[in-house]
Amino acid sequence: MPVAPKTPVLVTGGSGYIAGFLIRQLLADGWTVHTTVRSLAREAAVRRLLAVDDTRLKFFAADLMHDAGWAEAAAGCSHVAHLASPLPAGVPKHADELIVPARDGALRVLRAARDAGVRRFVMTSSVAAIAYGRGRGEHHFTEADWTPDDARGATPYIRSKAIAERAARDWVAREGGGIEFCSINPSVVLGPVWSRDYSASVVIVKKLLQGALPALPDIGFGVVDVRDVADLHLRALVAPNMVGERFIASGPFMKLRDIAAVLKRELGDDARRVPTRGVPDAVVRLAALFNPLARAVVSELGAVRHQDASHAKAVLGWVPRPVDESIVDAARSLLALGIVKR
Repeated sequence: MPVAPKTPVLVTGGSGYIAGFLIRQLLADGWTVHTTVRSLAREAAVRRLLAVDDTRLKFFAADLMHDAGWAEAAAGCSHVAHLASPLPAGVPKHADELIVPARDGALRVLRAARDAGVRRFVMTSSVAAIAYGRGRGEHHFTEADWTPDDARGATPYIRSKAIAERAARDWVAREGGGIEFCSINPSVVLGPVWSRDYSASVVIVKKLLQGALPALPDIGFGVVDVRDVADLHLRALVAPNMVGERFIASGPFMKLRDIAAVLKRELGDDARRVPTRGVPDAVVRLAALFNPLARAVVSELGAVRHQDASHAKAVLGWVPRPVDESIVDAARSLLALGIVKR
């Protein structure tokens, strides 16, 4: 791994799940880090969670929906990792609640980065921008693919990721100046959590452990470890020739029943509430008439999305850990923190 530059790196969304692991790794590797939170009232709590060298970590107040703070956060930085983006646990009433901050926030950070003379900009996107909207059956995806703008049944979150990444790439092509832009597109991010402020992706494991799902719909996700996603961001920040690059960050596709089976096998009595039986597609479609969470998964029933991460492995030397480890580490930390009661 190349030596960290003397100029700082900006990591947006410093209280986020992936950002915490990335900040820790950047500081361990000798970087100076600027990071943003929506309110500096959160700074002390985030510092306690990170438990890192405070002398090389500086916080700035900045919100994706407002211009204030971004110029100050980016000042003096040579690199930006833009991780801040809304990720709700539920389904918002209006799609713009996610689309507008994701798109406009990315453009705000890009403008501040360009004006500050930033050389490298790594944006956290998602496989949601690549691999959705194809319906039932087995599908294979690479970085060349995009989720269609008119994808049937696409949730606001899926739409927000595709729209934000396209908008960022279009802006860089028109107005980016000398910025080298690339994106990281993770699948469902699991792994250890540090506190009760955890990513919405971990809710999948939480609900399984709690028995909150009486049965398992025929849906699934690619799974990737938060530590490996942070590592991939770091590699993209320092590798040469990243202009326009795009990297899928995903392990194998796993149905909910596969994730449940890992928990049952590895956690013993702590997984006693994890469901094992499936639910017919017809029941999910019926529930979707009045349940927004069920409605959000209907279009992906029976879909298998293989998201090929070989490009990240070949270009950046990325080596992700086994996904069973990520699932079990997520579960054990939820139990250890009391987020899920034993």
